[in-house]
Amino acid sequence: MTNAIGGPAGRPEIVAAGQPETGAAAETRAGRGGAGQPGAGLADGGLPGFAWRPVCGAALALAALLVAFSARYGYHRDELYFLAAGHHLAWGYPDQPPLVPLLARAMSALAPMSLVVLRLPSAVASAALVVLTGLIARELGGERRAQALAAACVAVAPLTIGAGHLLSTTTFDLPAWALAGWLIIAILRTGNDRLWLGVGLVTGIGLFDSDLIAFLLLAVVVGLAIAGPRRPFGSIWLYAGGVIAAAMWVPYLAWQASHGWPELAIARSIASGGSGTSAPRWEILPFQLVLLGLVAPVWVAGLVRLLRGDALRWCRALGVAFIVLLIVFTVTGGKPYYLGGMFTVVLAAGAQPTLDWVRRRRSRRRAGLLTAAVLLTLAEIPVTLPLVPVADLHKTPIVALNYDAGETVGWPAYVGEIAAVYRSLPAGQRSAAIVLGSNYGEAGAVAHYGPADGLPAAYSGHNGFWYWGPPPASARTAIAVGFGRAQLTPFCGNLRLAAHLDNHVGVQDDEQGAPVWVCSALRAPWTRIWPRLRSLG
Repeated sequence: MTNAIGGPAGRPEIVAAGQPETGAAAETRAGRGGAGQPGAGLADGGLPGFAWRPVCGAALALAALLVAFSARYGYHRDELYFLAAGHHLAWGYPDQPPLVPLLARAMSALAPMSLVVLRLPSAVASAALVVLTGLIARELGGERRAQALAAACVAVAPLTIGAGHLLSTTTFDLPAWALAGWLIIAILRTGNDRLWLGVGLVTGIGLFDSDLIAFLLLAVVVGLAIAGPRRPFGSIWLYAGGVIAAAMWVPYLAWQASHGWPELAIARSIASGGSGTSAPRWEILPFQLVLLGLVAPVWVAGLVRLLRGDALRWCRALGVAFIVLLIVFTVTGGKPYYLGGMFTVVLAAGAQPTLDWVRRRRSRRRAGLLTAAVLLTLAEIPVTLPLVPVADLHKTPIVALNYDAGETVGWPAYVGEIAAVYRSLPAGQRSAAIVLGSNYGEAGAVAHYGPADGLPAAYSGHNGFWYWGPPPASARTAIAVGFGRAQLTPFCGNLRLAAHLDNHVGVQDDEQGAPVWVCSALRAPWTRIWPRLRSLG
């Protein structure tokens, strides 16, 4: 019979002369090396061949799947925000560095209103993540089948598919972590400290997307200090790499400093549950079982191997880094997916011992369990991709399981209803009106779809939109969306409830049922109102 990856179940690998051993034999032999020595984790310091066909096949299949379903449902609220931010290019924003807004602007310039084009970079980044996972497995001594298994586990993971479906910071954060991890492992295996320059460059590029990769480097430094090898601390290349990353981070840090560090306020809001994807601190570790699916035994085996296995003593710092990141994100109240960037490493480390476990007793049951874990994880796709017709979405638990699915539904309908309220105003009032959204999703949707409906400019006090205001002094009427009455009465001399938003497909997302008000006879100029509308989170 064949095992889950197509090789002979239970048959020991036949190693040609001069080729490195892999699997259990390599673990035994490599364990005799000194901890912290370059290449101590691999027989003769060599590497198996790279499994180009299965790894790249998994990457291409994932990319094709993401592209095929990229146009269903609609824009995510964050994507609408990125599109708006792309028209206000800067070195930073209160909630993110500049990379994704810049990409959103570029993709929109190529094909306005095209979700397929907007999300194409995400499909490419996700495919790169799969390939990098295979390369990491190889760097850790995994044979070709282990590389294929690691790549397959990442390709079917709900985290990978869900992030790859949308244009988001997470989409590019994951491969940035994987590339940095691959280079760090190569440094520890070979002793080639010049690669720290590459780590610094990759980290700097990653910092244009998200601050999270800085936590990876911090955790690796702590891991090296605790578990060794400590040799890199004596290398000038390590510090040169750090200087490169810091220099590339300076423009964003300067923007944050000049604006009062709003990202810290947003982090506090996330920790207190202010985001739709926030979670209690205690959920961070168990939630990884949701993000990675039923292949959890593979990454658990990898973490144990990194922390306790003799063969990878030279790479133990990466196992310690995982623990450090888990502690940091738990204490600071980070989102569960913040830890996701490390799973390429632990899955890659766990693939070989998982295959060895399958072979150990030539057990069909074990091979079947491994195959079932991969396939059943793949069966979660309807939760992460828009396979279910939007008209039937409300009949399923998908939105309850995947918050982001609900946030891609209904925006054109909502904007149409806001436009109907606007058109109901007397002509004189319309000429002095703006749209005021309670969050960046509403304002971003009006900015994107509103011109076709004849709507005026959209404003909001939420995150980046606050910095792009206030409205002009000539705006004496606001169509205010999503606010409670108590929020508006201090500013509005006249306040009338005009409508409630309805996506007409019964999906209970954040905007369903939101009130639409007509606010006029302002009690103060916008310059005085605007500071009180600021909302970070």
